[in-house]
Amino acid sequence: MRVGHENRPLTLTSLGFRSEIETMERTERIERVVSTDEVSKSKVKVGKSSKVKAVSQRKPLEIEAAPFSAKSFSELGLPSLLIERLEREGFTIPTDVQSAAIPTILKNHDVVVQSYTGSGKTLAYLLPILSEVGPLKKENPVCDRAKKNMDIEAVIVAPSRELGMQIVREVEKLLGPVDKKLVQQLVGGANKSRQEEALRKNKPAIVVGTPGRIAEISASGKLHTHGCRYLVLDEVDELLSFNFREDMHRILEHVGRRSSTRQHSSKSPLTRQGERQTIMVSATVPFSVVRAARSWGRDPLLVQARKVAPLESVSPSGPINLPGSSSTSSPTLNLQTQAAVESLPPALKHYYCTSRLQHKVDMLRRCVHALDAKFVIAFMNHTKQLKDAVFKLEARGMISAELHGDLGKLARSTTLKKFKNGEVRILVTNELSARGLDVPECDLVVNLDLPTDSVHYAHRAGRTGRLGRKGSVVNICEEREVFVIKKLQKQLGVPILSCEFVEGKLLVSEEAQS
Repeated sequence: MRVGHENRPLTLTSLGFRSEIETMERTERIERVVSTDEVSKSKVKVGKSSKVKAVSQRKPLEIEAAPFSAKSFSELGLPSLLIERLEREGFTIPTDVQSAAIPTILKNHDVVVQSYTGSGKTLAYLLPILSEVGPLKKENPVCDRAKKNMDIEAVIVAPSRELGMQIVREVEKLLGPVDKKLVQQLVGGANKSRQEEALRKNKPAIVVGTPGRIAEISASGKLHTHGCRYLVLDEVDELLSFNFREDMHRILEHVGRRSSTRQHSSKSPLTRQGERQTIMVSATVPFSVVRAARSWGRDPLLVQARKVAPLESVSPSGPINLPGSSSTSSPTLNLQTQAAVESLPPALKHYYCTSRLQHKVDMLRRCVHALDAKFVIAFMNHTKQLKDAVFKLEARGMISAELHGDLGKLARSTTLKKFKNGEVRILVTNELSARGLDVPECDLVVNLDLPTDSVHYAHRAGRTGRLGRKGSVVNICEEREVFVIKKLQKQLGVPILSCEFVEGKLLVSEEAQS
């Protein structure tokens, strides 16, 4: 029986919010229904590593076992003008998940898009939306006439301000300077009055924001989304958390409308114009997401790299015990660890080295030099120690900056801009940036303080190795913390090799090699 039916009252359970421990079978067991072309097995390499150690210089990044599909964007049904914009931004070949998701979304299917962190999921849903919305869309006189009485056509919801602003920047780059006002950010922490004024003045076609601010402006009557065609829930696993339940309830009720029938393929474009297409995106898909997709969407499909399958084929199952995990582990731990494994980029190398507490910052400096890393993100757990680490790095001639929750919006934006531009070599941060921070050039993640669990480890590690690039994760710990590394290694099922830095080189210990 389908929950959340039109004639039934909305409840937290029907909306899919987490209330019990559920999981899904490994996605590899799902029957393959639609498949795209296989990726070439040859390794792709872009450029060679630069030997220049200037901080501001970006070295070409090597791509190993890249997830690029054999298809081109022109074969995915995108309009020529949009393809030209993509080429101008340096995008010529779609990734696997983009090759699978774009045609599926263009066929008006509700989808859950799942792929590892940094695999190109954002463009996987933005491109089909921009194919139908705004100045880059396909010629369609029927839909153009239907739009005359419509306002906002797409609402994209993100759990964090940083991720929301990142999505806005991606849309603006594709739209160009003339049309960038067609996308409007509605994130918390910004001036609400100015956001409302921009909505009234610019009449955007696409709105990107956080649940609280979108729900707040919607409740004030200044955000009209009943005719909206697309609802995108990015990092939907986070949006299902208890903190967002009331805001998400309002958004789901007021953004577009769901189809009243399961058979929609024969409908005309004009009829479909008033219906909401729901797109959910996440690196992990626990069963709470599956349940929510069934409730909020219509016959949703699960889209993965080179695979599209009906979500109806996914059923609840017991917790999956990972290699090395204890049989006495709690179901919650197993479920969360499974999700963490699925979100890890495949091209990462993991290391750990030991150091005394007072020497950790110097070990970080040696690590950066040994790997010749240009864009480094170092994680710590406490703000005070974080500030001390930045001070010590600067004193040793390493251009560094801090990023944490105590900084204001302007300071955070300025710091991130400097880091992305190569003006800052080491960004020292806390869990604030574990999600939503997108710096494709990041080639090294260092844990100066170990994460609290495998889930947080995966979130941190996902800041490097994006889009198939090489990346390294180095954990600097004390001798008494080595058991934590061993535990993370067993839970995640990835080798974390013991290493040391000698004469400017990273050397893996003989024990780790054996």
